[in-house]
Amino acid sequence: MINLEQIKRSLAITKKDLSIYYFKGPVLMMGILTPFFMFLAFSVGKNLPMEFLIPGLLGISLFFAGSSIGPMIAPWETRMRTFERLVSAPIAISTIILGDVIASFFLGLFVTGFVFFISIFLLGMSIITWPLVIGTILGAFCFASFGLLLSAPPTDKPADTMMLSTMLKFPLLFISGVFIPINSMGAWEFLSYFSPLTYYTDLARMAVGETGRFSSFVDLLVILIFGLLFFCLAIIWHKRNVSKRF
Repeated sequence: MINLEQIKRSLAITKKDLSIYYFKGPVLMMGILTPFFMFLAFSVGKNLPMEFLIPGLLGISLFFAGSSIGPMIAPWETRMRTFERLVSAPIAISTIILGDVIASFFLGLFVTGFVFFISIFLLGMSIITWPLVIGTILGAFCFASFGLLLSAPPTDKPADTMMLSTMLKFPLLFISGVFIPINSMGAWEFLSYFSPLTYYTDLARMAVGETGRFSSFVDLLVILIFGLLFFCLAIIWHKRNVSKRF
């Protein structure tokens, strides 16, 4: 049964996260500037078609923006001693995690929305399809949950979790078909199947008329499975480590 009181508390945590962390340096860097500069570094000086570039930009934006807030929330609040107050209040750990995930979810959609706007109104591309819309929503949840999973180690130093985040996110980025088509990866192709970004990028490529590696149903299902897995693991790991934060 859905507990409306816990949902209200999750939304209050979401509001707090967005107001405090939205303009933090690591969030701006990893969530907005990094995708932009990576796209420029990859595209400038190359005669690559927009049908190849835009799906990659969508994937980079959603992946980095959706997972940018999560890794720094728990260590920052541990350092500021506000995490203790949250845990001592009548709020379940799962409620706290859900509130943090929703904040990251909205940031991911917000940043990716700009890419959609540029693609549709400035470049004249027709990329809005129902699989991609649903995939963007599921992807925002998936990457937000991934970010919260990275914040689970019991540290009070945001730099520690941001370093872990960087070490994991960049390898995932380069095996996900964003810069190199999956069918060009040769013997390393199997690695791409372990990245949720692979399936979102595949949806985006189909939205611009390219041939997908998988069907839309498979892409959506795998993104959902990854999202639920990350969310559940984040709750479990945070519960185990909560006493180590004090």
